[in-house]
Amino acid sequence: MPTELKILIKRQEIEREVARLARAIEHDYKDNNPLLIGILKGSFIFLADLVRKIDMPLEVDFIRLSSYGSQTESSGQIKVLSRLNEPVEGRHVLVVEDIIDTGLTTAYFIKYLKRKRPASVRLCALTEKPSRRKTDVQIDYIGFTVPDKFIVGYGIDWNGKYRNLPNICYIE
Repeated sequence: MPTELKILIKRQEIEREVARLARAIEHDYKDNNPLLIGILKGSFIFLADLVRKIDMPLEVDFIRLSSYGSQTESSGQIKVLSRLNEPVEGRHVLVVEDIIDTGLTTAYFIKYLKRKRPASVRLCALTEKPSRRKTDVQIDYIGFTVPDKFIVGYGIDWNGKYRNLPNICYIE
């Protein structure tokens, strides 16, 4: 894969958008002590910045799911690589994703969560790529809509590389 990187979203834009999302989440969950669940590994930087901007009680958990492996396209087969530690029954749950691409992984996880009878389930995504959607996923909090390019940076990787970039870039 070629590795020439072009900046798509600068870190300052990301910071502003994370702050905006945090304010919206605070407003909607003000009395609920939500459980934020990050889907690893991609969401960890976004989730860390997001929770530091949210000024209210909350809890955090993580799950590892995979549908990519070392490919640039989703395989469509979801693998659970690690499970949740916190119970979700009766909780207000906010799933935090780095990118909603095909929607298959997210739809799988939300269906999995709903079987555990949470009080509510909402979805927050830093980025979405609607041109690639294969299944309907309702995104309650969305940062950026991105073009159909392979993006990396700010936690989003290609084969384990580029997560540490402060900007969101695309591979040319």
